[in-house]
Amino acid sequence: MNGALFPRDRAVVAPGAVHVPGWLSARRQRELVDACRGWARGPVPLRHTVLPGGGVMSVRTVCVGRHWQPYRYSRTADDVNGAPVAPFPGWLVELGREALVEAYGEHQGYTPDTALINFYDGAARMGMHQDKEERSGAPVVSLSIGDACVFRFGNTQTRGRPYTDVELESGDLFVFGGPSRYAFHGVPKVLPATADPATGMNSGRLNITLRETGLAG
Repeated sequence: MNGALFPRDRAVVAPGAVHVPGWLSARRQRELVDACRGWARGPVPLRHTVLPGGGVMSVRTVCVGRHWQPYRYSRTADDVNGAPVAPFPGWLVELGREALVEAYGEHQGYTPDTALINFYDGAARMGMHQDKEERSGAPVVSLSIGDACVFRFGNTQTRGRPYTDVELESGDLFVFGGPSRYAFHGVPKVLPATADPATGMNSGRLNITLRETGLAG
């Protein structure tokens, strides 16, 4: 954590990939935490995703708008309880557009219809992967609340180097689109005991990613 004496600067990590520290106010973070807690109670509860090979992801996930399971989207959570997912609210569309304006200067007609909400405890990790189940090439908007983490942002060809490690703190915005839309990325480390209770998170990291799937129906 850099603290007030060492302010963090906005950065273009790669072409189309923009990090904006402290974008979300504490009040807005609390509102998002409250909303995520509601979604986590159902109709499809927060859960560990089971991968096709039988492995289980260490993060817990709940979806809004469309349900993600490896490696597709659906309106119902057929791998959990068969229930329809919570609808994607209009205010979340507006938040996504505000994020694009902040990152790129315009929202480009961005209309996200799905949010993947991941909760990391202190031991959770996310391996290097691409977000490529979407038919739309619109940017991904990532919001961080709670404990800080090391976010590894790589290249579009391989899970290995070159990559850049970015420390994401509570309230940070990260947008990746354009040439970086299909870059591999992951979270190799969460930094426990860095959350500010004023945001509604005493421990753990909440990551909300907004996506435009390009899917009909």
